[in-house]
Amino acid sequence: MAEENYFHFEDDRTIPNNPTLPVIFYEGAFAENPEDIESVFNRNNWTNSWTNGVFDYHHYHSNTHEVLGVKSGSATIQLGGESGKMFEVTIGDVVVLPAGTGHKKIKATSDFQVVGAYPDGLKPNLKTGGSDERPVVLEEILDAPLPEKDPVYGEEGPVLDNWS
Repeated sequence: MAEENYFHFEDDRTIPNNPTLPVIFYEGAFAENPEDIESVFNRNNWTNSWTNGVFDYHHYHSNTHEVLGVKSGSATIQLGGESGKMFEVTIGDVVVLPAGTGHKKIKATSDFQVVGAYPDGLKPNLKTGGSDERPVVLEEILDAPLPEKDPVYGEEGPVLDNWS
C-alpha cells in the first residue's frame, strides 16, 4: 500500500477549497504499474476518465471530486490557490481532490501526463475563482456526492475512512 498524506486548505476568498474534506495524496500508489491507473480508477467507479496534463492556471470543480494519477513524467502542482502548497508529483502518485480544491500546474517535464476521473463519472464544471461564482459554488461544494469507493483501493481505503 502507498503512504497517504492529508492536507486541508482554507478558503482564500478566490479559491474556496473544501471546508470539511482533506486532499489525500497517495505517494507512489502506481509506481510499479502506472499503466493500470485508469483501469483501477474505472473499476472503482471513478469514471469519465481522461489522460492529459493539468491546466497552468488556478481552477477547481464545485460539483464533483476528482482523482489525478500521474501516468508519466513529473510536475510541480500547486493545490489550494495562491496561498496553497506546492507538491512535487511523479509517476505513480495519486492525488484525490475534494470538490472546491484549487489546483494548478506550475512546471512539468515534457512527458508529464495524468489520468483524471470522477466518482460515478460525474461531469466536472470548471471554475476559476471569479467573484460571480459565489455563493452558488459554496453550496455546490457541500452538495457534491461522496464516492462509494476509494479510487485506488475500492471497498476500503483513505477516502472511505476520512471523508464523511
